[in-house]
Amino acid sequence: MKQRKVLRELLRDKAILVAPGAHDALTARVVEKCGFSAVYMTGYGQAASALGKPDIGLLSMTEMLDRARKMVSAVNIPVIADADTGFGNAVGLMRTVEEYEAAGVAAIQLEDQVAPKRCGHMSGRKVVSLEQMVGKIKAAIAARKDVDMCIIARTDARTVHGIDEALRRAKAYEAAGADIIFVESVESVEEMRLVNSTIKIPSLANMVEGGRTPLIPNKELQEVGYRLVIYPTASTYVTAKAMFQLMQQLKADGTTATSMDNMIVFSEFNQLVGLQDFGKIEDQFVCE
Repeated sequence: MKQRKVLRELLRDKAILVAPGAHDALTARVVEKCGFSAVYMTGYGQAASALGKPDIGLLSMTEMLDRARKMVSAVNIPVIADADTGFGNAVGLMRTVEEYEAAGVAAIQLEDQVAPKRCGHMSGRKVVSLEQMVGKIKAAIAARKDVDMCIIARTDARTVHGIDEALRRAKAYEAAGADIIFVESVESVEEMRLVNSTIKIPSLANMVEGGRTPLIPNKELQEVGYRLVIYPTASTYVTAKAMFQLMQQLKADGTTATSMDNMIVFSEFNQLVGLQDFGKIEDQFVCE
């Protein structure tokens, strides 16, 4: 897939790659329209937007796959897709990798939590053994047909077992063949530096507003050594707040006229979702 090669090239660039999170396909289109070179399909946001429930492993592989496929079809930039724990042991994970690859994602993120997983900034997380996760990473590599699809190996060991164990796992996952290392919920800039001095392959920074990791500007993250940064929760939080404001205003005023300054206009929205492209198709093929 072309977008997989694009992602590989972006990761080789000197500038850090910024991939805002998208909780649905429409948000992914906004990310693309605003000039970002990649988008992150956030599992946290999928659980919220699809179910209205927390990110605690409630979505199945087929549900997440459907969301990934729709996001890929909505944009022309690489989609980095959350796949939780891979939805099973090494055998089940292999099918997940095959299906995500067929859906067109440029990178698949797999974590070492015990299922059912939790958001990486929640308490109560548990991790599988290092050996089991190494086996799952090797299984993921064996399952992919396109070597350009990146395997992101995430460890959640920091919160429960400390930074030393997280670093030990990061090194092991790198040695197992992962393309990108994601040490979740580091708690200081010093720990960020440790991560990036420990591994040689690209590393991922996770900026969660209100989470365990300090919010560091992209320029500083690059200086620390990160090659990729995701913002998985921002669009979901902004959307939820905007919806509260809209509905409270509607209830108070009895009309949406007083909220129009906060809305995209009809014509701009039609352009965002590509209505003009479908008009051209209708003209080309003389659709009745």
